[in-house]
Order: sequence, then C-alpha cells, then structure tokens
Amino acid sequence: MVVLSDEAYFDIRYGGKSISIVSLPGMQERTIILYTFSKKFAMSGWRLGATIAPEKIIEIIGKLNVNDESCSNHFVQYGALGGLKGEQDEVKQMLQQLKKRRDIAAEILNAIDGIKCFLPNTTFYLFPNVTQLMQQKEFSNYETFRKDILYNTGVSFCTRLHFGKPYRAEENKYIRFAYAGIGADEIKEGLGKFRDYINNVKAEAGSRKSSMVL
Repeated sequence: MVVLSDEAYFDIRYGGKSISIVSLPGMQERTIILYTFSKKFAMSGWRLGATIAPEKIIEIIGKLNVNDESCSNHFVQYGALGGLKGEQDEVKQMLQQLKKRRDIAAEILNAIDGIKCFLPNTTFYLFPNVTQLMQQKEFSNYETFRKDILYNTGVSFCTRLHFGKPYRAEENKYIRFAYAGIGADEIKEGLGKFRDYINNVKAEAGSRKSSMVL
C-alpha cells in the first residue's frame, strides 16, 4: 500500500515541530509526499507544487506531467528557486504576521457566547464550532446562517458544507475563517461587526421571549 501525504502546511508552523510520515519505520519507500510553494512562499496564484517519492513512482509521474501539463513557465520556476535558495527572513516575518492574525481572530471568536474555536499550530484558517450559537439564534441550516451574517455585517465565511458531505450522524456545526489575505486591523473590524451583530440578535431574541412571558 502506498501512502499519499499532503504536506502543504509542513512549514507553516506556529509551535512545535512538523513531522513527516516518511520518518516512521518502513514508510519512506512507500510514501508520496505532495508539497506546494503556495503556502510557505505565498505563491498560491502561481500554481506550483512538487512530488517527492521513490524513483520508480517519480518516473511514472514525470511521464504523466510531460504529457498533461508540459512544465511551469519560467518566472514561476525562478520564483521557486528564489524561495528555496534565498534568505528566509521574509518567510519568518510572514509566519509571525499569520500567527498574530490567528491569535486576534481566535480571541474574538472565543469571546462570543456559543462559539468554541480551537487554536491551530499550523495553517491560516480557523474552524470554529458554532453549534450552540446556531441553536441560540434558531438557525436550522448553514446557508441561512451564512447569508444572514453576510447581508447584515458584510462578513463572509465558508461552512462545513464547502468541504464535503456531512456524516450521517454528524451533529456539530462548523464554519471556516481564512486570515491569510487580510490584515490584523481588518480582522478586528470584521469580526467585531460579527460579534456585535450576534450579541444584538441575542438581545433582541431575549427581549421577544420576555415579552411573550409577560
């Protein structure tokens, strides 16, 4: 059996150390590593990646690539060389900025009643659990919730449904915020609007229930 290991975020690490599956006994000779220049070197629009695998597998992949896509254009190749061989100061600075954005976004989200947000050691996305929040707000499905937030705050996000069909017994609700292409001040502004709107909706819902009781 061959293992296909996606290590796109191997170098986007805020704490600890990334460990590849090839470091485990017996895995180096039967693992295909997929790597991308998009994350570490901010080259997402340049569509450049790499495959690291045993020679026999690479020979097959090479033949497929030659007939399917020929090769990457010159400026992309030189950009990749610059990233690999150049000083890594800018990469470190970018990682520091991403960590700062992550911390700001997670702090705001975790301060909102009904949201639980795990703090990841890698990637530049947050995947908060909004199960309780949606129940409090009486949102029965993702799309109603997503559109309501978008129309009333201007804040957009993906939902769990953007990443595959939910499991049959799946009960928790998740949304995804990306913080790669947005500054710290914009994160504070956007999630501040999100927080304030949620709090206002909760207050209005509470008032309606109190009025009904009276």
